Amino acid sequence: MSRVAVVVAVVSVTAGLLAGCGKDKDAALIDAGGPITCEVKQGTKLGIATGNATGVFSVLGNAYADQIALATDGKVLAKAAETLASVQNIQQLAAGKYQVAFAQADTAADAVLGTGTFDGNKQPVQALSRLYPSYTEVIVRADSGITSVADLRGKRVSTGTPKSGTEVMARRVLRAGGLNPDSDIAVHRLELSKAVAGMKDGSLDALFFTGGLPTPGLTELFSTAKGRFRFLDTSAELVGMRIQSPAYELGVIPAATYGLAEDVPSIVVPNVLLVRDNLDADVACVLTKALFDRKAQLEQANSAAKGIVRDHARDTGPVPLHRGAEHALAN
Repeated sequence: MSRVAVVVAVVSVTAGLLAGCGKDKDAALIDAGGPITCEVKQGTKLGIATGNATGVFSVLGNAYADQIALATDGKVLAKAAETLASVQNIQQLAAGKYQVAFAQADTAADAVLGTGTFDGNKQPVQALSRLYPSYTEVIVRADSGITSVADLRGKRVSTGTPKSGTEVMARRVLRAGGLNPDSDIAVHRLELSKAVAGMKDGSLDALFFTGGLPTPGLTELFSTAKGRFRFLDTSAELVGMRIQSPAYELGVIPAATYGLAEDVPSIVVPNVLLVRDNLDADVACVLTKALFDRKAQLEQANSAAKGIVRDHARDTGPVPLHRGAEHALAN
């Protein structure tokens, strides 16, 4: 079913349901305590913070919004928003601009512990579930002679949009490779589509992006400019990365993902789906159930969703699992 058809169908079912919600909408989203029924009794609207338009957060966020509506017969309407990703998502989730947010687990851990970007400022967020893993994708020109992170010294590098998980990862990878991200490279803080354009027109020497596989924007780069670019192996930086956060693991970008000549080792970080810690428990339960009940449909939107595994859903520490999500996963 096309996304347009889904939206039209849901709107036609719920045209009168949400009329007059107004101020009551926000009040209905606050957890009043008590038993969890995992039912939403009144029309509810939600905003989902995702990421760059050509990244997996955005693709899956839009698909998830559609599936929430279908799973609840239009009682819960969600709208996915393009954002700068993890750091901004958490800040705006805590501020109440959005009710659901995608984020990398390292950034989410910083948020609840009040470390890193959130130094001294713990954020009131909890998790609905662990999601799929994201891979640190570092692309350089094939003829650049760049074979290591250290070789990026003096180069023009896109480190991702400000307040994104990509930027957090890029800065940490650069530090682990012995570089000062503020002085040893020419920093370009670009969203993915602009970074891809910069690689194509030669205004960039390298780009960082952290995302699920495949990342749509990078699929486009490797399919339209075959042979001009390659991935950088970042496995040597894992030891230094784990000093900065225990969330990082070693993974592999399979050659088939982008039509590469061989697999590429990469630093991997899980993602989590976040909500405010005071979100209504029934809403949180419904959202968690929709994530797993509609997983097949999410996989159709992007195969990264295959990495969303119910058996690992609770593995969100140090971010606490919301009580509504705990109820959904226990039943």
